[in-house]
Amino acid sequence: MMRFGQGGKKDEAGDEPARRLSAALDSRSVVLVGMPGCGKSAVGRRLAPRLGIPFVDADEEIERAAGKPITDIFKDHGEPYFRDGERRVIARLLAAGPQVLATGGGAFMVAETRDNIRRFGGISVWLKAELPLLMRRVLKKNNRPLLMNDPEASMKRLMAIRYPVYATADITVESREVPHEVVVGEVMNALTARLMPKQAADAEMNPGEAT
Repeated sequence: MMRFGQGGKKDEAGDEPARRLSAALDSRSVVLVGMPGCGKSAVGRRLAPRLGIPFVDADEEIERAAGKPITDIFKDHGEPYFRDGERRVIARLLAAGPQVLATGGGAFMVAETRDNIRRFGGISVWLKAELPLLMRRVLKKNNRPLLMNDPEASMKRLMAIRYPVYATADITVESREVPHEVVVGEVMNALTARLMPKQAADAEMNPGEAT
């Protein structure tokens, strides 16, 4: 479901650096990638109104397209079927215009999806988290099909496979036990450094004006 920040309303970018960053993004999307529990949705919902663009949760879009929860898609059709639908839904979303897009943990593992992010000018952001943080979060409500049996061993196995691919994202930001707004600020700083290097350098010299 496409959202305009929390509460479903589009907020104005809250300050001048954020407005300049939003303008620099133009039609590009910010695509959040990473393991379950790294905070993609929580960060994305807070980042989108700062940039004045919609927030989209790819998993919610997949469930809406399929008419059933992701756990049922896995159970009824298997992972390959889910991944194919995920690939098609994300390609459609990327073509729809600028947004903050939170993807499922396995989405970025698909080469075609990585190519589509680049093709549509998206900027991929890996929210990198360590195992203890991920486990604390996913065990609060473990409805993740790939983590149902022996969650910690499954998480370790997935991290070993996925982290080298996540590391190819355009930007890496550490996700950790801090308020989500802190991580949002770090994502915005990283986006500024990538898209507006001169402004980022000026902000370092004048920290009171930083985004």
